[in-house]
Amino acid sequence: MGQDIKLTASDNFQFGAYRADPSGTPKGAVVVIQEIFGVNHHIRSVCDRLAGEGYVAIAPSIFDRTTPDFQSGYTPDEIAEARKFVANPDWAAMLRDTQAAIDAVKSVGPVGIIGFCLGGSIAFVAATRLSGLKAAIGYYGGAIARFADEKPKVPTQLHFGEKDAGIPLTDVETIKGKRPDVEVLIYPGAQHGFHCDERASYDKSSADIAWPCSMTFFAAHLK
Repeated sequence: MGQDIKLTASDNFQFGAYRADPSGTPKGAVVVIQEIFGVNHHIRSVCDRLAGEGYVAIAPSIFDRTTPDFQSGYTPDEIAEARKFVANPDWAAMLRDTQAAIDAVKSVGPVGIIGFCLGGSIAFVAATRLSGLKAAIGYYGGAIARFADEKPKVPTQLHFGEKDAGIPLTDVETIKGKRPDVEVLIYPGAQHGFHCDERASYDKSSADIAWPCSMTFFAAHLK
């Protein structure tokens, strides 16, 4: 359903992206921001799924500045390798590349953003700082609590697992306290990565609630 394309950021850096288009007239577009594992099979499948829902979906390769076309699986060794990318993240560069993805699809209609893991944090910051968005959704973004003083400019929905070893519930409560304007959903018993059916932490019951909830949110705001 999708294809690999090239995008150009505001600093003229060229990088890769995966784009999937719906079969009919698009309802709008959704920028999909990767986990620390790159624009891998799972992120591409999310794009394909969004195309099936009627949206143009585009996933920018936000690690291309350091390791072009990085893609990883989910074994312990691969997870350890992927974590090196976020030891000292360049937020400004990742946001530039996210803005380029927004700009690449804004001609098709209203644009939303959805991100997972690292991408969940980027989706939140994009909602506060970037232009051209109508809605934002973040799944288990570990850095969101650090940015919670920033006010999103668009409707924003956040998803967290109750048993996420990397995001304590105290962080989630901080976000809820500072951002009463944001919808925060917590999934009982779910761990980090609960939405990804390729991870050991996949929680089908939680994912089967979260995805329709996300699609309802987009349907309400991407029009």
